[in-house]
Amino acid sequence: MEQRRKLYLPAEWHKQQMIQLTWPHENSDWAYMLQEVENCFTQIAINISRRQKLLIVAPDTDKVRKHLQTTAANIQNIRFFSCDTNDTWARDHAFITLLGDTAPHYLDFEFNGWGRKFPAELDNAINEKLYNAGIVKGEYEDCQSLVLEGGSIESDGKGTILTTTHCLMAPHRNQPLTKEQIEKRLLQMLHANRILWLDHGNLTGDDTDGHIDTIARFAPNDTIVHVQCNDPEDEQFADLQAMEAQLATFRTDEGKPYRLLALPSPTAIYDEDGERLPATYANFLVMNNCVLYPTYSQPDNDRRAAEVLAEAFPNYEIVGTDCCALIKQHGSLHCVTMQYPMTERSEYNKQKQQEQ
Repeated sequence: MEQRRKLYLPAEWHKQQMIQLTWPHENSDWAYMLQEVENCFTQIAINISRRQKLLIVAPDTDKVRKHLQTTAANIQNIRFFSCDTNDTWARDHAFITLLGDTAPHYLDFEFNGWGRKFPAELDNAINEKLYNAGIVKGEYEDCQSLVLEGGSIESDGKGTILTTTHCLMAPHRNQPLTKEQIEKRLLQMLHANRILWLDHGNLTGDDTDGHIDTIARFAPNDTIVHVQCNDPEDEQFADLQAMEAQLATFRTDEGKPYRLLALPSPTAIYDEDGERLPATYANFLVMNNCVLYPTYSQPDNDRRAAEVLAEAFPNYEIVGTDCCALIKQHGSLHCVTMQYPMTERSEYNKQKQQEQ
């Protein structure tokens, strides 16, 4: 009988089988700017499908398919799934996938609209529909007893989870659980060894209560890529400086400091009401051999962000995508995507041999 390996949450740069997009529509919060955001989603779909498999979830997939057939997207690389949806933030309502077994384990946590701020019952039902339709194949794990969004956690693939206290302890998520109780459950459900909690770094205008994927991200070779603010006049300056100082105290499993790479902060972007939007270059997506990152029509900052990401991900293609539309609904590129890591038989056997 073949022995099972320990399950683990892979890093985002683990080889992927596909990436999910949940497409905007006229009954979502994008209705007032639907054409603008569809243009952004179209560019993301083109960038992904020309490099690897893409899954698009939408209420009207025929409409999306017909549209993408008129673009530079590789339609042969796109699979469509029709179902009702509330919104588009696949990072937070899609499966969180564990590997280590002969098949992926798909964890279906509760998504409740970032603490009941927005309707989410349709989005929370997408995963089970995908699984029942055979779109994803593996082991389904019902984790609806815990509210958890994919954007709130980062994994280094080696048993360490990076998250923020502000988000996981925010109202209407998992009360009355304490921080210690949440940590215990996460370690158990994610099969992780430890959690690094960031206590600083909230971006102005962020309605997720401080998702880690807006401020600090794991990268290969014990690296953490993070946003940085060097302008004392910026309202985020003190908190982001405190975050950077805390990151400097974190240690790897081997007790060594992480290599910290600082991303620039975009020049402040405001909506039509004068409210600041949470623009960030940390909201990048790691693909197979490519990093897609958000740009904000700020040439100097956009270029500098690309340079930092090239240092963090050597030998990866670094591709910018204009996300000025996405930021108007307080999210960006990573927020609207979710990767599905791949379990390869050859890789499984190689890992098993290394453990023997």
